[in-house]
Amino acid sequence: MPCNVFNEMTENSVVHRGKVLTLGTMNPSVKRVEYAVRGPIVQRAVQLEQELKQGIQKPFTEVIKANIGDCHAMGQQPITFFRQVLALCCYPDLLEDNRFPEDTKTRARRILQACGGGSLGSYSASQGIEIVRQDVARYIEKRDGGIPCNPDNIYLTTGASDGITTMLKLLVSGEGSSRTGVMISIPQYPLYSAALAELSAVQISYYLDEENCWSLAVGELQHALEAARQYCRPRVLCIINPGNPTGQVQSRQCIEDVIKFAAEQNLFLMADEVYQDNVYADGCRFHSFKKVLFEMGSKYSDQVELVSFHSTSKCYMGECGFRAGYMEVVNMDPEVKVQLTKLVSVRLCPPVPGQVLLDLVVNPPLPEEPSYRTFFEERSATLAMLAEKARMTQQILNEVPGITCNPVQGAMYTFPRIQLPPKAIAQEKGQAPDMFYCMKLLEETGICLVPGSGFGQRDGTYHFRMTILPPTDKLKIVLAKIKEFHQSFTEQYS
Repeated sequence: MPCNVFNEMTENSVVHRGKVLTLGTMNPSVKRVEYAVRGPIVQRAVQLEQELKQGIQKPFTEVIKANIGDCHAMGQQPITFFRQVLALCCYPDLLEDNRFPEDTKTRARRILQACGGGSLGSYSASQGIEIVRQDVARYIEKRDGGIPCNPDNIYLTTGASDGITTMLKLLVSGEGSSRTGVMISIPQYPLYSAALAELSAVQISYYLDEENCWSLAVGELQHALEAARQYCRPRVLCIINPGNPTGQVQSRQCIEDVIKFAAEQNLFLMADEVYQDNVYADGCRFHSFKKVLFEMGSKYSDQVELVSFHSTSKCYMGECGFRAGYMEVVNMDPEVKVQLTKLVSVRLCPPVPGQVLLDLVVNPPLPEEPSYRTFFEERSATLAMLAEKARMTQQILNEVPGITCNPVQGAMYTFPRIQLPPKAIAQEKGQAPDMFYCMKLLEETGICLVPGSGFGQRDGTYHFRMTILPPTDKLKIVLAKIKEFHQSFTEQYS
């Protein structure tokens, strides 16, 4: 066959073929994934920013993204010690620079010695750099009052999200009525529902009690579990403490009750504890699930399977872009642990600069070291400012008729309930009423919030999630604009 004929046939056949990858042929599980924190309202916020840059007139001069816990983007300053050691590790020639305190150089040399070729550009072990895992283990032991932590049970991750999705991959199995069911709180952080949709797992929703500061009741867990057993096999219970989006801090008694429930029902516990330093309310205190588990005695500590997660993205660090975190597994079947190690090895290793940052978080300057004073002052100031903004946000929102805000006990968000007028609920734009509300707020004020429907809520209730991260002066402006908008919106649609 002449070459030109073959080419003509090939070209003709290509012309008549449709796309290999279409909405009809793609993975259907991906189409079910939704992530409200970066959903349509955020996409519109980005468009509005572009329109402002183009000189298009708006009733506001800037878009304020109060939709996501991106600390540094909202003006929170990085911790000097962290950035100094990171700079030294990234560019070791700076080790000769006298402007860097000696303890930062000591840390950098120790970390570089643990890296292949003395460079952050090399791969690490899939589970993470050994000395970092050792430092994480010591940090956990100190946090939990001396309860032992084995570095071999520590897996470094690309942020907590990576650890959560990795564990869910490991846990989900079965078909039909034997398909794995995963219990998640409502309201929830949309990572969980998105990951479950992608894995075709069954979401089992349990509701937090808004009337009691978003507390968790075991009776609600029992009710959700019994209903779910009709159509799936519940195997996993996820807890976020301190809460996102609801900002509650669970009491020790609540944690004990949850652990007993998990033991009785043979559930694997996943404890998302990334906001463990963000506790503001009087009388509230962070209790790690691991600490409580072991203090309950061997009846529980020898039985309950637990994985807990932490991250460098929140707390006083706010280093979201470094994508660093860890997970600790407790009571995991040794044969399953081999499979977990295999699974994480597929992605080679977490980003090494993020592992360095994590090491500094869990191994900060000591009081006798030159960097300690600055570190302590910066850390304390950041947490104190967040506590003040939490108090202020709750107070101002509760002054607005039609808005009810629970105390922001911890984390970085408030999740107030909003009373919407009948015409707003009945609008026919194909949007959830609180999405309609938040979109109108964005278009009229430039303030970007996330509607409660993106996190889940009881039928007939409406909310929005708002971060408390903007600088105090800007936060006051945001709250004033929300107050003014809510009053005008209520009048317009009543």
